[in-house]
Amino acid sequence: MRKTFATLLAVATIAGSLTATPASAQRGLGAALAGGIIGGAIVGGAIAASRPAPVYVAPGYVEELPPPLCRWVRQRYWDGYDWHYRSIQICD
Repeated sequence: MRKTFATLLAVATIAGSLTATPASAQRGLGAALAGGIIGGAIVGGAIAASRPAPVYVAPGYVEELPPPLCRWVRQRYWDGYDWHYRSIQICD
């Protein structure tokens, strides 16, 4: 943001000084040259401030893990009044 502001301030200063002088045929080349340099600075600053282009990266090899070994187990539990049984799954 500071670079952009500084560039715009420089452009406004130079443009203001060029418009204050009387126009003549001898100064046409100098104004064109100054305009090209200023325009290049603006475009170059905008390109430098932009984000880089995205780059494609091929996905690497991913080894698939085997599924976990699971088993059903009957578990006895006390609910406060009586013993009950329930089936739960245990995965290793």
